Amino acid sequence: MTILTLSGLTKRYGAQTALDGVDLTLAAGERVALLGHNGAGKSTLMKLVLGLIPVDAGKVSVAGHAPGSSVARALTAYLPENAAFHPALTGREQIRHYLRLRGDDPAKADGLLERVGLGDAGRRRIGTYSKGMRQRIGLAQALIGAPRLMILDEPTSGLDPVSRREFYSLLDELSAAGTAILLSSHALSEVEARTDRIAILSDGRLVAEGSLPELRIRAALPLTVHLRPRDGQADQLASAFPEASMANGVLSFSCPATDKLAVMGRISGLAPQIDDFEVLPPSLDDIYSHISRRAA
Repeated sequence: MTILTLSGLTKRYGAQTALDGVDLTLAAGERVALLGHNGAGKSTLMKLVLGLIPVDAGKVSVAGHAPGSSVARALTAYLPENAAFHPALTGREQIRHYLRLRGDDPAKADGLLERVGLGDAGRRRIGTYSKGMRQRIGLAQALIGAPRLMILDEPTSGLDPVSRREFYSLLDELSAAGTAILLSSHALSEVEARTDRIAILSDGRLVAEGSLPELRIRAALPLTVHLRPRDGQADQLASAFPEASMANGVLSFSCPATDKLAVMGRISGLAPQIDDFEVLPPSLDDIYSHISRRAA
């Protein structure tokens, strides 16, 4: 089932075009990372999906409903980068307040706080919370009503590494239950392994979209090979791989992805001289930088 559809989405601010004919869909349970430089159009796209600003051209559909409609609002949850809450309220009071606004049972607050790791802090005032804890309160309110679409803007901002892993584990649970997730993030190493597809915006245009393997094929960037020689074998191994350079006892070189099998064959033939090796594909950071530069 398609949860979110963007068709020819365009938004202008005077003479400036913030979004230019963007097409994108999200299916139930899909996790899509929205990447782009500051000013690329990510925030504008999210505001259009939420129905906060009007579309100039094209169409947004949330499970077949117009953005900002009562049904679309009921199906959608949003977590901004900097979530702000009343400092005098406790976490429990804040979530109970949001539950009442949604016409839901305030007694569910404790369960939501437990789910985001704030069960022990729920009775403390939000004014005493760290930024990461406030972000967790934001996530708890975003979970109210079992949304079918979650819009997350830099959702792990302020979270420590353990909390980030717990956050993405929670997103995995939501995705498995059928929630479509669109998240914006500058932490590319995080989204590389925890999203199904990646959409890259540049100057308001969608310049690339697909899974990480698909984007790797499109970018056609080289692989990086690292070889660690056995003791006393460095010179012989360097002679066998003249294209490599030595640094900190490791030989390194790049090769086209199409040459991977040939390189593996060379490595296999020299196994007695090699202590360890790695063949690394280009990272999402490499791919994003390459596609963004090419688009510019």
